[in-house]
Amino acid sequence: MMDGIVSSIRKLTEAGIALVALAIVLEVIFGANVAFVGVGVVDNVISIISTLGGEGLIGLASIAIIYSLFNR
Repeated sequence: MMDGIVSSIRKLTEAGIALVALAIVLEVIFGANVAFVGVGVVDNVISIISTLGGEGLIGLASIAIIYSLFNR
């Protein structure tokens, strides 16, 4: 049962990452006015990265933790 839940969460996470990647590519190609996206995905990603980068060692540690969780 637990394996099924973990597998479902992993598939949802992979689908979410694929959708974010698609939104970034569409925004780069067509500009900020992509029809179904509606928000500045690139601006949001840049904001998250700059926030984590501005936190110094804590930001670096959180990036390492997130990276290790995605590469299990």
